[in-house]
Amino acid sequence: MLRPIVLAFVLGTPALADPITTGPRPLYLIDQMAPGPLRDKLLSCAGDPVQRTLFSIGHRGAPLQFPEHTVESNMAAARMGAGILECDVTFTSDKELVCRHAQNDLHTTTNILATDLAANCTAGFVPADGDAKASAECRTSDITLAEFRTLTGKMDAANTNARTVEEYMDGTAGWRTDLYAADGGDLMTHAESIALFKSLGAKFTPELKSPAVDMPYDGFTQEDYAQKLIDEYKSADIPASDVWAQSFNLDDVLYWIRAEPEFGAQAVYLDGSYRIDGWNPDAPETWTHQMDDLKAMGVNYIAPPTWVLMTLDGGKIVPTRYAIDARAAGIDIITWTMERSGPLQDGGGWYYQSIKDVINSDGVMYEVIDVLAQDVGVKGIFSDWPATISYYASCMGLE
Repeated sequence: MLRPIVLAFVLGTPALADPITTGPRPLYLIDQMAPGPLRDKLLSCAGDPVQRTLFSIGHRGAPLQFPEHTVESNMAAARMGAGILECDVTFTSDKELVCRHAQNDLHTTTNILATDLAANCTAGFVPADGDAKASAECRTSDITLAEFRTLTGKMDAANTNARTVEEYMDGTAGWRTDLYAADGGDLMTHAESIALFKSLGAKFTPELKSPAVDMPYDGFTQEDYAQKLIDEYKSADIPASDVWAQSFNLDDVLYWIRAEPEFGAQAVYLDGSYRIDGWNPDAPETWTHQMDDLKAMGVNYIAPPTWVLMTLDGGKIVPTRYAIDARAAGIDIITWTMERSGPLQDGGGWYYQSIKDVINSDGVMYEVIDVLAQDVGVKGIFSDWPATISYYASCMGLE
């Protein structure tokens, strides 16, 4: 039996009747801020209604508290004012597109290991033994779409010290919660995500995920894969102006620019070159591509992680050369991901690594967001809890 919220978007009825609300977290963060003009400005908006804004992007929905890429997670993100929602796109064994962050993450994001489908997994559960950590690998390409539909979502986590499947599946970080995952979350196909996001009044940013299988896969080429993603928007009569298709694979972006120029105009290059040894956001000679070269290829949007865009100058957070050069080349910037690092008392972790010396409390979060918005000039910020970004964007009058 379909749950009521799933039935609503399947039937094409509006799924969101509630006003946009951000809850207590934005003001909690503002309360932690040092006194100053930014804190005063944000406090002055406390009684104002929050508007939906394209600046606020739901990263896999709202996975700080809801199982990612589920109906429930995206409903929560939309109710917090996210104007753009994300489906990370991969495919099943029968080449149907579904929403998962990776083709090989079913063992950490769903209940597959507790079902009979565990027998289909690329690598079954292996318990921890001495220094060897517990492991498993379950891919969407291990199962059909019909089988995928029998699964439910869970918080993305694994206990690698586990001796049993139950222990392995019970690894949610203490600063997240399983409160909204007790009954599992409803998984979606990519086409279903389009219907849901449209019913929520949101726009779309699908990411074409790198396959875990060799391509071509049973005759399904990388270009077939990239084209099928676009075709599902065209079949749903979604205008290209409402879609920001993403990929870490520059060839995917260039394919969309060439084969689907209306969609390609807003295609987002997720620049992963920061992974290269010696890469430095303030040293263009270490970059794989210069910004002018990307612009000449037709790339209009680029999306690095937050730390790539910020550095410190005398203890002040300022834009990096990477950010400055992108804007000078006429490339718009989107960035990821706020609310993904847990509490910020000890430097904030990976997403704040370039400015860790000034990250000492959750109160710095809005300072970071303000630098990204006002000094770097990003067009949107992904967040695992979109209320934080929605509050800021609405208060500052951002679209």
